[in-house]
Amino acid sequence: MQERLWTRDFIIVFIFNFFIMLAMFLLMVTISGYAIDEFGISTSDAGLAAGIFIVGSLIGRIVTGHQLSLMGARKIMYIGTIMFIVTYGLYFFAGNFWMLLIVRFFNGFANGVATTAVGTIAALALPAKRRGEGIGYFSLSFVMATAIGPYLAFTLLEYVDYQMLFLLVFIVVLIASIFTIFIKTDNETIDLTKEPKPKFQFVDRDALPAATTILIVCLAHSTIFSFIALYADEQGLSAAAGYFFLVNAIVMLVTRPFTGRLMDRKGANIIVYPALAVLFAAYLVLGNAQSGWMLLLAGGLIGLGYGNFQSIIQALCIKLAEPKNVGLATSTFFICLDFGL
Repeated sequence: MQERLWTRDFIIVFIFNFFIMLAMFLLMVTISGYAIDEFGISTSDAGLAAGIFIVGSLIGRIVTGHQLSLMGARKIMYIGTIMFIVTYGLYFFAGNFWMLLIVRFFNGFANGVATTAVGTIAALALPAKRRGEGIGYFSLSFVMATAIGPYLAFTLLEYVDYQMLFLLVFIVVLIASIFTIFIKTDNETIDLTKEPKPKFQFVDRDALPAATTILIVCLAHSTIFSFIALYADEQGLSAAAGYFFLVNAIVMLVTRPFTGRLMDRKGANIIVYPALAVLFAAYLVLGNAQSGWMLLLAGGLIGLGYGNFQSIIQALCIKLAEPKNVGLATSTFFICLDFGL
């Protein structure tokens, strides 16, 4: 009889991760427009307002990885959640552009802390023999937020102003935070009364080789986020571009649970190498797209290649690490992913 995947704690962290990712994307795609309208800045400065969030998130992950083995993932999740609530509340008081940058940085820092802890708890809440499948399911919380967040943000702005959007995001984060009270899963922590405090580590050496591959793949993948709209416009495919990420997300939603199950049974290589081959083909199709169906085919292939490569490498990083370093391995994966992007 198979051990259960969808335990209470796993369901809670899935829901929590979806909502905090949704909040992130609701502002990620709209904060540049807000900064231009509110403070009259240039588009390049507005881009900094969006991008500095990722810098804060990266630093948050670097700090968190080492602390997971000392404080425990659940305690760090609570700290990150409180920081999340506070920083989302500070958007109402960012009266100038520099204040907005500071708020965005610390908002990103809170995101890095909270999501690293939540990712660790999700991995630990899964049975070891089904961890690949479980990580595949858990990563869907991010995929769903990616698909829903940008669309919802632009739809909401047709009916409300930015201040109301900030309020709605704050409420989303507040509601999501309530779920964390009921989480019981935690990682092993070091007993400092019995062994010396370990040296500071921001990456897990066992997980780093696998994590480095996601960094390299994300260097390429980041061009999709940055330039797909401009590229589609140049090719006269703007109408199809609106469905690019939807097709991408649907393919990931459909395939990730199956590829995760296959990894648990056959190992990571049976997914990793075909995923890279599919991703290679996807970029060839994208670079030669002359029609809407070719653009959408590329979106589907990228979802199949990148989407499954990402979740399998995350599961592999956790599998390669020692049990006491699951949190650090999770942090290592996300550091490389953020750094690549």
